[in-house]
Amino acid sequence: MNSLILASASPRRQELLTLLNLPFTTYPTDVDETLPEKISPVEAVQQLAFKKAEAALQAHNDSIIIGCDTIVVHKNHILGKPIDHEDAFRMLLQLSNETHAVYTGVCLLSNKKTRLFYEKTEVTFWELTQQEILAYIESGDPYDKAGSYGIQGKAALFVKNICGDYYNVVGLPISRLSRELSTFANS
Repeated sequence: MNSLILASASPRRQELLTLLNLPFTTYPTDVDETLPEKISPVEAVQQLAFKKAEAALQAHNDSIIIGCDTIVVHKNHILGKPIDHEDAFRMLLQLSNETHAVYTGVCLLSNKKTRLFYEKTEVTFWELTQQEILAYIESGDPYDKAGSYGIQGKAALFVKNICGDYYNVVGLPISRLSRELSTFANS
């Protein structure tokens, strides 16, 4: 297999990728994440994953690149990373006592081929008090995460139910990636 590059700075994705027992390096990319209005969640995450992988391939054209992007969708609205305290509070209040979807798009890219896929997981939160939300925001945890929360941290206490791949919510559907990568590398 060609060298493997993860086009992400996410420590969570890096940790999950180590589960594959394959050597890899990271190459964080800085791409424009502006999306057209009315884009579907599936198109959004796959488009952003492709952009990130494509940017990394320019620097590593003899490698297999893994690009990914995760979004939270509530009532047909994409919730990205919060811009400030108030934005995080608003998002978490929206998710309180509600079910939302987490989509992660993944792009496997080499100079010869492209494979795009996504996973969707549904997450239901308990009803959250303002005190719970404020304490979580004060921890600093929400600021680099779609939907203002990380399921693997203190926000685990918010989760009433999950339907789908837990690791998808963390940011990388590692089980599906393992299978897709094996097929990609051997085709």
